[in-house]
Amino acid sequence: MKTSILFVCLGNICRSPAAEGILRDRIVRAGLSDRIEVDSAGTYGGHRGDLPDPRMRSAASRRGYSLTHRARQVREDDFERFDRIVVMDDMNYETLHRLAPSRAAAQKIYRMTDFCRHHPDWTYVPDPYYEGHEGFELVLNMLEDGCEGLLEDLQAGERG
Repeated sequence: MKTSILFVCLGNICRSPAAEGILRDRIVRAGLSDRIEVDSAGTYGGHRGDLPDPRMRSAASRRGYSLTHRARQVREDDFERFDRIVVMDDMNYETLHRLAPSRAAAQKIYRMTDFCRHHPDWTYVPDPYYEGHEGFELVLNMLEDGCEGLLEDLQAGERG
């Protein structure tokens, strides 16, 4: 049985599709494609069907990630479909808690920074949409850190 992870940010065009691409890359490199699946969504549906922001695609591409996900909005059935729902900031966290159909569903929600090992002072992954190049690079650094920590956590759970 596959473990399923959903990354969530506001518009599903910067942080969450980048996290999806990074974790997908780590899963392939670890030979775990048959055991872990990953997707992303946004709490806001205004970008539905769009590719990730061109600036994020460009920054991710320089690191070897191809971001081809099409934006979609979180749906109530995502709480049934996914084992973990990993959000980027407190607004996403609170929105998903309001959308969760049950207390058990709400227990599937995690913050991305819960898995970061090298960014201990950050409690959220900042939205780079209104930032320059440095903002996208910071977010990618944080997402790489968080995805590595998440993958370690998933692998430890399989062994545990």
